[in-house]
Amino acid sequence: MNIHHLELFYYVARHGGITEAVRNIPYGIQQPAVSGQVAQLEEYLGVTLFQRRPFELTPAGKKLYDFIEPFFANLEAMAGELQGGKARQIRIGATTIVLRDHLPELCQKVRKRFPNLRISLREGYPAEFESLLLKGELDLAVTAIEKKPASGLHSAALVELPLVLLVETGSPITAADQLWQRDKIEDALICLPSGEALAKNFQQGLARLGVDWFPRIEVSSVDLIETYVANGFGIGLSVLVPNARLSPKVRPVPLPDFAPVILGALWRGKPSALLQAFLDETRLRAKHFSPGQ
Repeated sequence: MNIHHLELFYYVARHGGITEAVRNIPYGIQQPAVSGQVAQLEEYLGVTLFQRRPFELTPAGKKLYDFIEPFFANLEAMAGELQGGKARQIRIGATTIVLRDHLPELCQKVRKRFPNLRISLREGYPAEFESLLLKGELDLAVTAIEKKPASGLHSAALVELPLVLLVETGSPITAADQLWQRDKIEDALICLPSGEALAKNFQQGLARLGVDWFPRIEVSSVDLIETYVANGFGIGLSVLVPNARLSPKVRPVPLPDFAPVILGALWRGKPSALLQAFLDETRLRAKHFSPGQ
């Protein structure tokens, strides 16, 4: 039996389908390759291991998964023990800006205490991070928090990020009131998806003002908002992130009467020594960038 085929089947079964498996396999492999190799495993065994649509393990697939799951699920833990302990390995999820502008320095400080530190970094959305934490596939998420986290997760608020509009450097708009006074705002609004805290806070603020202005361009990250504003696609909704470097082609317009986005930390269970070190450093860095510090 091909062990690599078993490994691919493990990821497919664990994540509920081939598409999700490809997203979570810790090395590069394309969906057709996974599909083909799992099909070879089924041909070798002479059984169907799962139904494709909707995904469901067959009795044979469940029997095989129950047999191989303890081995593959504990590989990383065993590797951590052999390399000097699980505490030297951490998986962090965060936004692009946090990963780019804040995590490098923070990791350097923690590395002084844990010289053999191994770090895995991942971008994503708050809801995605919660799911990954609950499944044990992330150790820490630094992301927007707007409500009590799911059962089993802990959270800590770190810093408030004020909302801003991003306009092109040469734009005549210097204050948001210039937009609110218009009968209709014709400029395209560039924003994160409506489910994100940034978009929710903005629309709630507009509702209080009696202003209608809905996104014409939705993007997946704050970085992309800046990029599209810089290229003349419209006005972007963003947050003022401490220490972030804005493009010289854009400038921020404050939104002082809008609720800020709360950036916080999310984790599951009792923190290990390594996770606690990251939490401590994250809190110190957030305090440094908080107003009045």
